[in-house]
Amino acid sequence: MPQQTLYKAFVHAFQGLGSFLRNDRNGRIHLLAAIAVIIAGIIFGLSAVEWCLVMLCIAGVTGFEMLNHALEKFCDAVHPQTHPLIKIVKDVAAAAVLWWAIISVIIALFIFLPKIIAIL
Repeated sequence: MPQQTLYKAFVHAFQGLGSFLRNDRNGRIHLLAAIAVIIAGIIFGLSAVEWCLVMLCIAGVTGFEMLNHALEKFCDAVHPQTHPLIKIVKDVAAAAVLWWAIISVIIALFIFLPKIIAIL
């Protein structure tokens, strides 16, 4: 099999992103939350370090959601019927997304709460 060109690799990656956004409800929810946080960051004038933390959280949650989506599709293709081990795989992948999201909310509270309190 010939090696894929760099251009083709980017094309496939963007196709995957499009497929993810079209087919994953939770991914769209995470995207909307990310947009809201970015707008809040602009409004509150985050520092460079705060922006780095926010962007890492956005990338982490979204990236894990993409992996969760891909893993779910793979499991469905390999074993379409309900299976206890496939359920565990899917549940643990979803838990990884949830864990990133919980930690991200805590980080967001550390960053945004003092800024909100300061204007009250």
